[in-house]
Amino acid sequence: MNVLVKDPIAWTDVGAVTDIPLRGARRVPTPDGDIAIFRTGDGKVFALKDACPHKGGPLSQGIVHGHAVACPLHNWSIDLASGEPMGADRGKGCTPVVPLEVRDGRLLLGRS
Repeated sequence: MNVLVKDPIAWTDVGAVTDIPLRGARRVPTPDGDIAIFRTGDGKVFALKDACPHKGGPLSQGIVHGHAVACPLHNWSIDLASGEPMGADRGKGCTPVVPLEVRDGRLLLGRS
């Protein structure tokens, strides 16, 4: 299970919410590795480490469906809120969730 950081030390502005299309993603390079920011069809945003827990596939290149993303390598569905695989793959690993806030239409990534 992921532990979400409640009060990260620093927030970094990584762009506007509208930079990410509905049902799309954007990869953001950071010193700690690439982060995938997703925007669902209902406009919610989520951030995960850009690596599937199965084989490290780039989740930012996957298809967003509902509040999940399908890994482009082996089609594992990853829950965007928890980073946990769904369905038959549940319990087989986890993708770390990254703190993300929206302020005045801007995306802010948290870093501890």
